[in-house]
Amino acid sequence: MNTSSYSEFPAQCDIRARQGDLGRDGSVSTIGMARWLEDARIRLKMPQFERFVDAGEFGSHQIIFVGQSVEKLAPAYLTDTDAQVHTGIRRIGRSSFTYQQAAFAGGKQVGSGAATVLHLGPAGPLALPDELIADLTELSLPDSSETAASRPGTERQQRDYYAFFAPLRARIGDVDGNQHVNYLALATWYDEAVAAFTAAAIGEGGLVPDLSPSSYRIDYLGEVTYPGDYEIGVLVRSFDADSVRYELGIFRGSSCLGIADASGARGVLSARSLGPGGPC
Repeated sequence: MNTSSYSEFPAQCDIRARQGDLGRDGSVSTIGMARWLEDARIRLKMPQFERFVDAGEFGSHQIIFVGQSVEKLAPAYLTDTDAQVHTGIRRIGRSSFTYQQAAFAGGKQVGSGAATVLHLGPAGPLALPDELIADLTELSLPDSSETAASRPGTERQQRDYYAFFAPLRARIGDVDGNQHVNYLALATWYDEAVAAFTAAAIGEGGLVPDLSPSSYRIDYLGEVTYPGDYEIGVLVRSFDADSVRYELGIFRGSSCLGIADASGARGVLSARSLGPGGPC
C-alpha cells in the first residue's frame, strides 16, 4: 500500500465524486480514481510554461502519456464532500517528467497514482524548455531525483505469452482530441478483459462477481486508433488466498500497443481456473 501525507505535496485540488466514477459496490472504482487523478493534473498550473507556449516560443508539440499507475486504497463515496487530490513532480527528465499523486476523502487516503508524460515534436522527443523545468521544479516533491521505473521485458509484447484473449472493438466515444483512443479509455479496456477472464473462469450464467482490479500499472507502447478491432491478452502472474496479479497486453494482430500489470480480489476464482491453462 502506497500511502502519503498531505504535507509532501505542493499542489492540491478539490474533487467532487460523480455518479460515473462509481463501481458496482457503490464506491469510487479504480477507473474512477484514475479520473480523479487526471482531473487534478489538468487543473495544475504551470504559469511560466503556459506564457512561453502562448507567445509561440515552443513550436509544434504534443504531450503524450507513456505510462500511468493508479491504486484504490480505500472506499470513497458520493457523500464524501472533502475529497482532494494532492499532486507533485517525482522525476524530471530530458524530454519527460513524472507526476506523483495521492487522493484523500472522508479523512483518509483513498488512492494513489503516478503518470509519466513525454513532450514530442514532429522529429521526435523534445527537450523540456527552461520555463517548464522551472515550473516543474517548484512542484517537485522531496527527494524527487529518483530514476524512471524500468519497463517490463519484451516477452510481454508477444501474443504467445498470454493464455487468454478478450476481443474488443474501439468505440468512437473512446477517441480524444489527439485522434486516438484516450489513455483512460484504454484503462477501461483492461477492466473489460479481466471481467471477460473472470466470466470464463467462473463459467456460470448471470451477473459476474465484482472482481475488478484495485490497482494498475500501464505502459503505452503504440497508438490505438478508431476504427479497429483489438484483443487484450490476459495472464495470471500469481495468486494467493485473497488476491490475483494479472499481466495484460493490447494487440492488433501481432502488434502489441500497450501492456499492464493489475491486481485484484480473487473472490470465488478457483486455483484450477487461475492455473497455466487459464479458464477451463
